[in-house]
Amino acid sequence: MKKALPGNAKIAKDAKETVQECVSEFISFITSEASDKCQREKRKTINGDDLLWSMTTLGFEDYVEPLKLYLQKFRQAEATTKDGKKELL
Repeated sequence: MKKALPGNAKIAKDAKETVQECVSEFISFITSEASDKCQREKRKTINGDDLLWSMTTLGFEDYVEPLKLYLQKFRQAEATTKDGKKELL
């Protein structure tokens, strides 16, 4: 939060707590929709693509493209790490 504010700005403790509550509620909202989808498809594991689908379904499509890029980079980094560990063995 501080990065978005001027250097001399301060954030009250109750403001931080409120933002944390909102973020937790948002995550729960998105995850619940993804969970419902997985249950309909008889799957037990929610993946990143399920979360992106639920965000689109719930009207948060403006955030989906940047998150798709992040997920792609994360998966590439994870694959690279796994490959590196295999080489060490």
